[in-house]
Amino acid sequence: MNISEYNIELRDIHLYAHHGVMPQERSIGAWFTIDCKLAISNHECAYSDKITNTVSYADVYETIKAEMRTPSNLLENVGKRIMESLFGQFSTVTAIEMTITKDTPPMGGDRLKACVTLKATR
Repeated sequence: MNISEYNIELRDIHLYAHHGVMPQERSIGAWFTIDCKLAISNHECAYSDKITNTVSYADVYETIKAEMRTPSNLLENVGKRIMESLFGQFSTVTAIEMTITKDTPPMGGDRLKACVTLKATR
């Protein structure tokens, strides 16, 4: 058997951060939800059953969490920074798709969410 594609995903990462254009968004902060899908070029972990042959979910989470600590005006910028960090840290990541959702944007809508989805390849 030959594995043709291998992805890892982290869904519903829920973090508090200080992103946004409006001053109160930057000072008070808000909750964000991140979904991240990484395409991986090394399929060896499926055969070896060793963590050293894959990208650790925990390490991906820590990278996302660290980048979310740096305030940005735009979610597009946050996503770009996260993807650059992930590509820099994990040489076997070939593509990333990420959605960042501001759970309660200050727009007065009931149950409104605002999302940005970015896709990048190495």
